[in-house]
Amino acid sequence: MTKNRERLRNKVAVVTGAGAGIGRAIALRFGAEGAHVVVNDINAASAADTAQAIVTAGGSAMAVTADVADKAQVDRLFDVTLERFKTIDVLVNNASLTDVARHFLEADEHWWDQILAANLKSAFLCALRAAQVMVRRRQGAIINMSSGGASRAHRGNVAYDAAKGGVEALTRALALDLGPYGVRVNALVPGSINSRDLDEATLRERGMAIPLGRIGDVDEMAGPAVFLASDDASYITGQLLVVDGGLLAQQRSPQVDIFPLRLFPKL
Repeated sequence: MTKNRERLRNKVAVVTGAGAGIGRAIALRFGAEGAHVVVNDINAASAADTAQAIVTAGGSAMAVTADVADKAQVDRLFDVTLERFKTIDVLVNNASLTDVARHFLEADEHWWDQILAANLKSAFLCALRAAQVMVRRRQGAIINMSSGGASRAHRGNVAYDAAKGGVEALTRALALDLGPYGVRVNALVPGSINSRDLDEATLRERGMAIPLGRIGDVDEMAGPAVFLASDDASYITGQLLVVDGGLLAQQRSPQVDIFPLRLFPKL
């Protein structure tokens, strides 16, 4: 991790689900941009590892283990943050439950409740605590993590897609409620991102459906997060920033398009 422009210098940023994947990449980049990073994860070892990586690189961070779908644990996360850093400038609601595929005909109430809690209730609970601090200072940025499933659909992911649709609605509504207090609320919409070190064959297969020809890297989510958290986005709120290599822009995948890739000029 190298120092960048330090666009977040001395800002206090809470990043949930930052023990691995996209959350870790965002936390590391925030640290490189000069932020004091509160690394949250439900896995204590993962949270500690991310925080240590930031500190080792010369940044400022602390790890706080908490299940952000639980109000008491969310309260503890924010209480500890305020005790250490006195304020909160940025919240990234990244924590989510993703490996939850199940056909709707095999669904049950527990499955539904668990996914909605992890992916939507958690964003509400954390945003509420963060906003209560931010509005008093008339400044702050909240970044929610959505998904292409909020506007399109994944097979076998009724609950996940419903939760992410809720995240996007929550983002717009919070932007209206918090805008008069100087607090901005936006969402990132990742496409197919390699957050689990996929093998080369899988990378190639999934990349074939994407206009840029490859799936994304977790680090490619970090730059957009820095932008939305920084003063460069000071007049942006209630918006969705799609980071998907063009996936949602197309009507058909290249494999079934009426003008397939084989007809493209060979340059």
